[in-house]
Amino acid sequence: MRDLKTEPAWSEEDLGMPLPKTQHACSVCLPTWDSVLGYEEGREKVIRKLQSGYPRFFRHPAISRLFSEATTALADNGSKAVVFPNRDAAQRAQRFVEKRTGSASRISSYEGLQALVVSEADFSVAMEYWRYTGEIVSSRQAEKVLQGRTTAEFNPKRLRKRIANFGNASANDVFLYENGMAGLFAVYRLVNKLLPGRKTLQLEFPYVDAMRVQKHFGNGVVFLNEAEGESFELALRRISKGEFAAVFCEAPSNPLLRTVDLARVSSACREGGVPLVVDDTICSVANIDVSKYADVILSSLTKWVSGKGDVMAGQVTACPNSPFHSDFLEFLEEDCPGGSRLFASDARVLSRNVSGFLRRIRECNINGEAVADFLMAHPAVETIWYPKFTTPELYESLRRKDGGYGGLISFVLKNRKKSPKVFDALRMSKGPSLGTDFSLACPYTLLAHYDELEWAEGCGLERNLIRISVGREETQALLDALASALEEA
Repeated sequence: MRDLKTEPAWSEEDLGMPLPKTQHACSVCLPTWDSVLGYEEGREKVIRKLQSGYPRFFRHPAISRLFSEATTALADNGSKAVVFPNRDAAQRAQRFVEKRTGSASRISSYEGLQALVVSEADFSVAMEYWRYTGEIVSSRQAEKVLQGRTTAEFNPKRLRKRIANFGNASANDVFLYENGMAGLFAVYRLVNKLLPGRKTLQLEFPYVDAMRVQKHFGNGVVFLNEAEGESFELALRRISKGEFAAVFCEAPSNPLLRTVDLARVSSACREGGVPLVVDDTICSVANIDVSKYADVILSSLTKWVSGKGDVMAGQVTACPNSPFHSDFLEFLEEDCPGGSRLFASDARVLSRNVSGFLRRIRECNINGEAVADFLMAHPAVETIWYPKFTTPELYESLRRKDGGYGGLISFVLKNRKKSPKVFDALRMSKGPSLGTDFSLACPYTLLAHYDELEWAEGCGLERNLIRISVGREETQALLDALASALEEA
């Protein structure tokens, strides 16, 4: 396996290792526990060092310039422009802002894109829409617009087929979106049209913005953070009665790596006429198969499928055995013309990256299991979350014959006070993304739930939790890095 080191945004001196040279990174490097706190608290000495970041959270320099130039061209004093890739997205953003603020706004065409012009006071609300929904302009697209250059069209037919083949799906059932959240938001919009006036149900603790979409749009969400016991039985009865617009879950969940009993949930959904939406990003379609249970499958191609941290993309797969299959196809074919909403340059990068997917996941499976076994046996570690150990019977029911357990691991130390020292001493990349060729570590709860730590802890997500996305480095090098860091515990 290759010795892959790190991901952008601090200097090589800060990180103590060489950085890859890419201007379209999809993550940010925060190498110390204190830098994570500084990022969350907005400390100037941390923020000014950031050169890149996750595109829904961090405005790439090209995006900032695009917004600035659109503002100069279209906005009056006291107003700002937020640029969206198409008019439908801009109109949805406009409705979101007006509902939240009661303020008027307007939409104008700008260089082939669509700009929502809002007051300076409402700009942050418009950027919430940008973040939550993922309906964003990519940095590559922004650069082309700023340069006044056109991009040759990209026919997504072959890319859709390659990606569909990973899960033995039909290419006609696979749709490519700007990122995973844009795909989730599309499905969320559809289920609220199919079954209007109902809340959705979220099973198990999800990725933060998956919950926020369900909170801020539609009719709200019922949240069951542990799908087991009496509460789970009650939820199944409510599903079978058709109370919800849809049931959402991750298999397994992020970051607690718990797997829902999809067989029972699917049975209740079919009885109640409720769509079941399953996100398989965390271990990927190469490791698990949820198609016999789900009505629609979500995947963030930004993660393991791309693996390079240099492009964003999302996948929505309509399951052919679903009673909602025709409804999903009709909606997706209109919402995602030609089967892809990717900007052509991004589609080309993704097409190049997917060639390494199966090898990447095999190597990360090996490394992930080795790291998980090491942490499970280490005397300084109190709890580890990993599909091999967390709800294993339910995960095994989804695991493919040749699948593994993936490369994502979460753990907490027995001595919580030592967590910052262990994290700081860990010689690997530090950032909030996952699924890259190189390993990434982060204090996940601090990054994702800093403003709601008590609530997160009440849901079983400890504030000192460390999450590692294990990459393709030499296995022993990874174990040695962990062993050295854990000496601080």
